[in-house]
Amino acid sequence: MRRRGAILSNTDPVMVILYFVLVLIGWINIYAATYTPEHSSIFDLSMSYGRQILWIGTSCIIIILILLTDSKFFSSFSFPIYIFFLGLLVGVLLFGKVVAGSRSWFQIGSFALQPSEFAKFATCLAMAKFLSRQNFSLEKFRNKVMAFIILALPAGLIFLQNDTGSALVYAALILVLYREGLSANIFILALIVGVLFILTLLLGKYYVVGGIGALLLLGLWFMRKNRRAIMVLIAGGILAAGFIFSVDYAFENILEPHQKTRINVLLGLEQDLRGAGYNVHQSKIAIGSGGFAGKGFLQGTQTKFDFVPEQSTDFIFCTIGEEWGFLGTSLVIILFLALLIRIVMVAERQRSSFARIYGYGVASILFFHFTINIGMTIGLIPVIGIPLPFFSYGGSSLWAFTVLLFIFIKMDSYRLDLL
Repeated sequence: MRRRGAILSNTDPVMVILYFVLVLIGWINIYAATYTPEHSSIFDLSMSYGRQILWIGTSCIIIILILLTDSKFFSSFSFPIYIFFLGLLVGVLLFGKVVAGSRSWFQIGSFALQPSEFAKFATCLAMAKFLSRQNFSLEKFRNKVMAFIILALPAGLIFLQNDTGSALVYAALILVLYREGLSANIFILALIVGVLFILTLLLGKYYVVGGIGALLLLGLWFMRKNRRAIMVLIAGGILAAGFIFSVDYAFENILEPHQKTRINVLLGLEQDLRGAGYNVHQSKIAIGSGGFAGKGFLQGTQTKFDFVPEQSTDFIFCTIGEEWGFLGTSLVIILFLALLIRIVMVAERQRSSFARIYGYGVASILFFHFTINIGMTIGLIPVIGIPLPFFSYGGSSLWAFTVLLFIFIKMDSYRLDLL
C-alpha cells in the first residue's frame, strides 16, 4: 500500500491539470459550436456536447486504469500492443465503415471506433522499445531502416484507408529519431525537397531547373579546386533536376483531386471559395471577426449559422477565435505550449531511456496535431482533416490522446524507483 501511495504522489500535477483544463475548454467550445436553444442543456445526450461528456467520463475511467497498471507492463508488451493495432488497421480495411470517403471506422451498433487514433500510442511504445535497446545506435544503417519500418507500417495502412491526414501524423515521430541521434542532414534534405516541390508548382519546372543550374555553376566555380565537392554538386544537381521533373507527374497522378485543389488554393494558384477553399475561407472570417476579445460566449454568428463545416471537430479552433477573440486563442495556444514544454522537460528527467523516448513521441504527436490543425484553420497549411487534441468532438480522438498522455504520466511516476 505504501508503494501504491508513493506512485500516486509522484504523478506529475502540471500535466494532469493542463490535460483537464484543455478538455474542459474543449467541451465548452463544442457546446458553443453546436448549441441550439431547443437543446440548451449541456448534458443533453442527443447533442454532441452531451455525448462528449460521456467520452470525458470514460476517459477518466481509462486514466484510473492506466494509473493502476504496473508501468513495466507498457515496456514488456510494447510490441504485442503494436502488432495488435496493426491487425486492427488491416481489419478496418477489410470490414470497416466508410465515413467521409475514408474506410477508417469499425461500426459497433451506434458506436464507431477509429483504430488509427489508437495506433499512435502503440507506435510510440514500439519505437521506444526498439530505440531503448542496450548499446543501440542510429548510426547503423540497419537500425535506421528498422526504425522507419516501424513508422511506415501503420502510416501505410492508414494511407490505404484514404486517410492521408492521419497517415502524415507518423512523420512527426522522426523528431524522436533526431533526439536519439539521427543526422540533421535528413531534415535538411526534407526541407530542400519541400521547397523544390512548392517552387516547381509556383514557378514551373523549367524556371526552377534553370535556377538550380545557375546555383550549380556558381558552386562549381567556387569549388573548382575541390574534386570531391564538384562530384557532390553535380550529383546533387542531377538528383534535384530529376525530382523537379517528377513533381508534375506526382502531383497529377498520385494526389487525389481534392488534395490537388487544396494545395493550389493554399498556394494562391486558384480560388475555390465555394468548393475546396470554402472551409478555410469561412474559418478565417470567423476567427478574424472575433477581434481582440471576441463576440462573447454563444454570440458567434459564423458559429451560430453553421457557416463553417466540421466546426465541432476539425475546425473547432475557429469557434474559439470568433467567440473569445485574440485573447482566447492566445490562451489556448499558451496552454498547449505549456503542456508540450512540460512533456519535454519531464521526458528529459527520466532515468529510463524507454520512458524518455516515449515522452518525446507523445510531444511529437501532440505538436503535429496542434500545429497542423491550427495552421489549416487560418489558411497556412492545406486542410488534411486531423483533430485538435482534447478539443475536437469524438470518443476515439479523446480516448486515444488520453491514453497517449497518461501512459507517459504513469511512466514518470515510476522514475524514482529506478536506480
